[in-house]
Amino acid sequence: MTKQELRKKYKQLRQNLTKNEIEEKSLAIANQLLESAIWDYSFYHIFLPIEEQNEINTEYILNILAGKDKNIIVSKSNFSDISMSHFLLTDNTRFKKNKYNIPEPISGISIESKSIDVVFIPLLAYDVMGNRIGYGKGFYDRFLASCKPEIIKIGLSLFNPEKEIINTTIEDITLDYCVTPNSIYKFE
Repeated sequence: MTKQELRKKYKQLRQNLTKNEIEEKSLAIANQLLESAIWDYSFYHIFLPIEEQNEINTEYILNILAGKDKNIIVSKSNFSDISMSHFLLTDNTRFKKNKYNIPEPISGISIESKSIDVVFIPLLAYDVMGNRIGYGKGFYDRFLASCKPEIIKIGLSLFNPEKEIINTTIEDITLDYCVTPNSIYKFE
């Protein structure tokens, strides 16, 4: 299927989920992550969900990161140049939803993308080769391109992979892993 077809399909699949189902699947994803070998790093970037889009509730992962005393990084989107700026999450961090209902830090301690070790990546769909699609703006591809080469890229999905996304491009950065409620997929 094409990116456009998959976006439509997975937006609909997510809208069909109840809040309860999203919570259960989000907790299952966090529990899967607890079993993975990704906890020896310092700087972890995580997205905050767009609730209106029925995205994964990352609060469970945030709690794990805080419990393991990790540096948690959150981002703010700049729609004029499709870039992201990154901030250390602290007890004083205040958030405001942007026009797309993405919770973003108002201000904070700036963190360079090259400092980040692990990125949890939102997505609508992905395939068995680690290709992912989001909403189509390219924020994460640009962000990941600015990170160090050894960064660990972990997609989080409520669903299993597709066989193939047929219209990927050279700018599309693939995942290293994708975590679902039932599995952890590793990509080569």
